[in-house]
Amino acid sequence: MNIKMISEKYGVDGQIQPSDMKAVAEAGFKLVINNRPDGEEPGQPPESDLRAAAEAAGLSYQFIPMTLPTLTPDVVLQQHGAIESVEGEVFAFCRSGTRSTILWALSQVCCNGNSVAAVSAAAGEQGYDLSGVEPLLEGYREAMKA
Repeated sequence: MNIKMISEKYGVDGQIQPSDMKAVAEAGFKLVINNRPDGEEPGQPPESDLRAAAEAAGLSYQFIPMTLPTLTPDVVLQQHGAIESVEGEVFAFCRSGTRSTILWALSQVCCNGNSVAAVSAAAGEQGYDLSGVEPLLEGYREAMKA
């Protein structure tokens, strides 16, 4: 695993295996968010196996699958609610970590009032370039204000 801490509370990585959940718990995370749709790619571990392994390791687990075509304000609110529901660190993953980072950025911009520039900079420090989705972040901020 190569967990990148986007904020003090939120770390991301690409696809993990059920056998990685113990290490996630040992790293101090309290909640795992799986942002990858089940069956997206051959060989991907089933969501049910990931959930069982997380729970066996003593972790809370949320399945909030997302692709850009399925992204809605409700998905942003689900992600934000999951992040805010736990005391302690949150680990989120998808195929590469990018979608989990975008969802974090959306939750910070739309629900916490952080600037697009600030979340983009935080993601960029960990190797996630959000410059291409900054218009999306701005658009969601405006749409979710209404």
